[in-house]
Amino acid sequence: MSTKLLFRTDAYQTTATAQVIAINEQGGIILDRTLFYPTGGGQPGDKGSFHLSDGREIPIVNTVWDDAEHTHIAHIPAPEITLPNVGDTVEMQLDWDTRYSHMRVHTALHLLSVVLPYAVTGGSISVGEGRLDFDIPDSILDKDQITAQLQALIDQDLPLTEAWITDAELDANPELVKTMSVQPPRGSGKVRLINVQGVDLQPCGGTHLKRTGEIGRVAVTKIEKKGKLNRRVRIALV
Repeated sequence: MSTKLLFRTDAYQTTATAQVIAINEQGGIILDRTLFYPTGGGQPGDKGSFHLSDGREIPIVNTVWDDAEHTHIAHIPAPEITLPNVGDTVEMQLDWDTRYSHMRVHTALHLLSVVLPYAVTGGSISVGEGRLDFDIPDSILDKDQITAQLQALIDQDLPLTEAWITDAELDANPELVKTMSVQPPRGSGKVRLINVQGVDLQPCGGTHLKRTGEIGRVAVTKIEKKGKLNRRVRIALV
């Protein structure tokens, strides 16, 4: 039985119950369903806590995929915590402030790839900030200009929607993939597309906002040269 990914249905849900179906060799807790996003695609794994019927609380410090096939998710508890038993029911409580910050930054990075329409060679997300690396030939990038263009897109308050296509459909439309270093999650037979209305469409497994206006104010904080063609553009929520 695969872990049901509740965050794919509703990225804004913060509490839900689940059943423990396994404890892995590293002490990771595997549930039948989860709100917690696992580390991947440059986005960190979620944090939060599990609450048991006997009143115990288990802090969750990270979330990762348990297997290469991406069928189960392991929730990493804080050290020296008494683990639940297989079959126990837990109440999940997501660290919403951290998740929401990741969602705002992640959505902003999708828009950054619109402002800078070049192949993406890498990227990462953290609380309140993120970066994308672009394959750009020698050029001068202006922080203020990029910030203004990015903010203009955000301020349009564009809706985000999702759709699903098959692996074969993605193979037939390779231009949908902007990232050179991180490929969209495959293997289930279908791939999720994130659509920012009228401006961007690309495969992505991460969590996103409902509208771009939720991102708020942003700024390009630094542009770095990382090799002959690679340019790293850092942004932050302000």
